[in-house]
Amino acid sequence: MSVRFAGYAAVFDAVDRGGDVVRRGAFAGAGAVPLLWQHGGAPVGRIETLGEDRHGLRVVARVDDPRLAALVAQRAVTGLSFGYRVTAARHGARREITALTLVEVSLVASPMQPLARVHAVDCTSGAETAKAGA
Repeated sequence: MSVRFAGYAAVFDAVDRGGDVVRRGAFAGAGAVPLLWQHGGAPVGRIETLGEDRHGLRVVARVDDPRLAALVAQRAVTGLSFGYRVTAARHGARREITALTLVEVSLVASPMQPLARVHAVDCTSGAETAKAGA
């Protein structure tokens, strides 16, 4: 079983549980990164598209791990997150991340940023029928 999904791994200008805020442009120049489960282990699928839009870091990906794909298909796992290294930030009442190096994107049980979620799932097989909000 393979499942394609779309969602946001980060939402701009929203405070995360650690008190950080990611600003527009922080992901500029982000290249290919792996799709992981809970920020570790071997990749569980592949990211098809990744980039900033006006809302945040939008991801379209396919989960190939059968157990995790079933959980995503059932909407039992909807959290998204990302691993990164900060390269520029402003410090004030909150740390505002203005530039970072993206290391990975993960499906997670409980995202650091509550708004970072899968918002569309497509369980059909075949690239020609997979839509997932792409």
